[in-house]
Amino acid sequence: MMGQCGITSSKTVLVFLNLIFWAAAGILCYVGAYVFITYDDYDHFFEDVYTLIPAVVIIAVGALLFIIGLIGCCATIRESRCGLATFVIILMLVFVTEVVVVVLGYIYRAKVEDEVNHSIQKVYDEYNGTNTDAPSRAIDYVQRQLHCCGITNYSDWKNTRWFNESRNNSVPLSCCKPNVNNCTGSLSRPGDLYPEGCEALVVKKLKEIMMYVIWAALTFAAIQMLGMLCACVVLCRRSRDPAYELLITGGTYA
Repeated sequence: MMGQCGITSSKTVLVFLNLIFWAAAGILCYVGAYVFITYDDYDHFFEDVYTLIPAVVIIAVGALLFIIGLIGCCATIRESRCGLATFVIILMLVFVTEVVVVVLGYIYRAKVEDEVNHSIQKVYDEYNGTNTDAPSRAIDYVQRQLHCCGITNYSDWKNTRWFNESRNNSVPLSCCKPNVNNCTGSLSRPGDLYPEGCEALVVKKLKEIMMYVIWAALTFAAIQMLGMLCACVVLCRRSRDPAYELLITGGTYA
């Protein structure tokens, strides 16, 4: 009787976990897409395209989790030994993949600062102030979104080609604080400008984004471990005792 109670509990938990896998699939795909969209706004500040590998993998894992949830539910309800074994194997593969995502996430998170430090001066040197120019749009977007100006502060604009060619002793309007009226970006009125540089804030933002990937992978890896444990309990119990309570009918399997 205790054995039947244990196996039924394991199956119930397993069905519930499969429903969580479906929700996880959507969340992981959302996190991966968010990373892609956000990185697209900052892609001028790093040159290593492999930085997005964790996001690609986590989207693939999200899509696979939806299939895993379907297989798991069917295998658990129908009590298919082959289906449950397939479910466990796939879960193990996905678990290993998520561990790889975590490792890659930490590796690329550590590389973000070097990438930004290497690229940001070049991006600022290419600024020409026109909306049709991709580096110019990227800088204006970052300065408005992160409330920053220049690389370390607004005075860095003095060393750019755009500043020397414009010859009006001003910085782009994207450096202006939103609550200041009639801001022209003039360096003679530094109180109108964001005092903090963009380099440190871009690095912080990109590291935060990578941490979303890492935490998402860790969280769902833990859930998958519980799923594998419950599936193994069901499999082991069925191998030892073919007579146990069916989840659907509540009858006895002979």
